[in-house]
Amino acid sequence: MAGPRARLLVLSTLSFCLMLQASAKKPPKTPPCPPSCSCTRDTAFCVDSKAVPKNLPSEVISLTLVNAAFSEIQDGAFSHLPLLQFLLLNSNKFTLIGDNAFIGLSHLQYLFIENNDIWALSKFTFRGLKSLTHLSLANNNLQTLPRDIFRPLDILSDLDLRGNALNCDCKVKWLVEWLAHTNTTVAPIYCASPPRFQEHKVQDLPLREFDCITTDFVLYQTLSFPAVSAEPFLYSSDLYLALAQPGASACTILKWDYVERQLRDYDRIPAPSAVHCKPMVVDGQLYVIVAQLFGGSYIYHWDPNTTRFTKLQDIDPQRVRKPNDLEAFRIDGDWYFAVADSSKAGATSLYRWHQNGFYSHQALHAWHRDTDLEFVDGEGKPRLIVSSSSQAPVIYQWSRSQKQFVAQGEVTQVPDAQAVKHFRAGRDSYLCLSRYIGDSKILRWEGTRFSEVQALPSRGSLALQPFLVGGHRYLALGSDFSFTQIYQWDEGRQKFVRFQELAVQAPRAFCYMPAGDAQLLLAPSFKGQTLVYRHVVVDLSA
Repeated sequence: MAGPRARLLVLSTLSFCLMLQASAKKPPKTPPCPPSCSCTRDTAFCVDSKAVPKNLPSEVISLTLVNAAFSEIQDGAFSHLPLLQFLLLNSNKFTLIGDNAFIGLSHLQYLFIENNDIWALSKFTFRGLKSLTHLSLANNNLQTLPRDIFRPLDILSDLDLRGNALNCDCKVKWLVEWLAHTNTTVAPIYCASPPRFQEHKVQDLPLREFDCITTDFVLYQTLSFPAVSAEPFLYSSDLYLALAQPGASACTILKWDYVERQLRDYDRIPAPSAVHCKPMVVDGQLYVIVAQLFGGSYIYHWDPNTTRFTKLQDIDPQRVRKPNDLEAFRIDGDWYFAVADSSKAGATSLYRWHQNGFYSHQALHAWHRDTDLEFVDGEGKPRLIVSSSSQAPVIYQWSRSQKQFVAQGEVTQVPDAQAVKHFRAGRDSYLCLSRYIGDSKILRWEGTRFSEVQALPSRGSLALQPFLVGGHRYLALGSDFSFTQIYQWDEGRQKFVRFQELAVQAPRAFCYMPAGDAQLLLAPSFKGQTLVYRHVVVDLSA
């Protein structure tokens, strides 16, 4: 039998061995894996998952989701798998992928999202994928792609967009440009629409075929009062607007605030029945002709010393009984203004500036209920066109020998024009005439007479105005019975085409006013507020 010393030695040896075993590393545990997945240490393959699995090993570098039971990939859906390098999301029912869906996957190199129902992607869908080299969105329902969606993918080498019904309109123009300059290898993509591009390869589309610049008139400022005329003018390097407001018994002067970029109240001239307020700057002096339906018409002068308007002179009430329009112009260095008279007993008259006032110069058109005037200075032959509610518009031509207007003829195609305006397009001159009963007309000058080129439906129209903004020509046509119609000039067809409808009822004038970088259209209304619209240029490919 062994002695105590030998037994102690054996126990010590056994204890030492047990300590060595206890201190040895424990065998690795099986990594966690959801019931719908098959997992190894660094891969996961999931079928029928109801969400992106959250209890996967953090060491996973490859994840496959197939036949998932959810339709949208939320923001940061994979952020708990920062080491992911391969992600395959094929053959699911995904329809939407949110912003920053793949945020946190800075090591991801391969991303396949094929055979889903994705119809829209965000511009920021792929943000954060700095290491991505291969991307496939094949066989989805993508019709367009957000501009610069691939910009975050700095080292993308392969892209597959096949099997998507791309609509090759302006929203795809950027993609055509990108394909022409990228170093990424892109499988051939074909257009599904529009018909003219159907089955065309996107890579081969000519950029000149994309007409993506359009324009719009958007409400910019609301002036909370009715008005019947609007006249912008420059005085002492500042921009102003004169508005006739019979309801407020005033000619209201507004000033353009270049800092706030708004029209601000500036001054008022008493005018109980104002129908037109016409500013004129003569030899640096500001005058405002105030035409009133009742109580006579007047001319006011702005006194810079007292900073107020003072009455300068009356306009003969026996000659001008019911003014309806004013037109100011300069001929051979002399200033004139003409007043259209709409009464049965008055006469449309011409006044001339001489030294300290305006003096009666010529009675033009008597007894014809004149409604509008338009001065045309083309080909060195000043003309004045007078429209009337009782007869065809009359054309007067300036005689330099007599220093008067001489009747030249009539615009026989339009017997009862409410307003007459003109414009030039290329080498051609046109007249626009509005009618209260019947269609408004667009006429072209053919050298000896006007010929009709277009009729525009406009029952109830008292106002129209052609105007040019940059290279875009428009026509505003008002009505007392419907909203205002904006037409745009089609250079190819040499006609106006309907462009936009503005919620302005019963307008009495339209006025284009450039104000710094803001291009404004003013619409004074007889029944409601005076609305200010801004012309904006829109790039549909942006």
